Amino acid sequence: MGKYIVKKTASGIKFDLKATNGEVIATSEVYTTKSACMGGIESVRKNAPIAEVEDQTVEGYATLKHPKFEIYQDKAGELRFRLKARNGEIIATSEGYKSMKSCVNGVESVKKNAPDSPIEEAE
Repeated sequence: MGKYIVKKTASGIKFDLKATNGEVIATSEVYTTKSACMGGIESVRKNAPIAEVEDQTVEGYATLKHPKFEIYQDKAGELRFRLKARNGEIIATSEGYKSMKSCVNGVESVKKNAPDSPIEEAE
């Protein structure tokens, strides 16, 4: 089972969702309050399992309704995903991946780990 790690940053508080192997599979924005950060975790828990995948790397892709995972290519040419809630807000983002297979595996890992992973606070 994965886990959410809540940690303070220079400008606020954020969370990382880690897979069973300890790898970070999704990261939040920086929130101004802990309660807002916890709300972000709840949103990921609720939306990730039901979100479909919109592959924005293919020409003429179909736009899906929210919640959804958007797979896209960044400026460096790596593949990334972002999870958007029902309201269209980005609630989690990924690292860069070299292959589509790895990126899709990251999405699947978030879907699997998001609902039940415990929350821990970083030191």
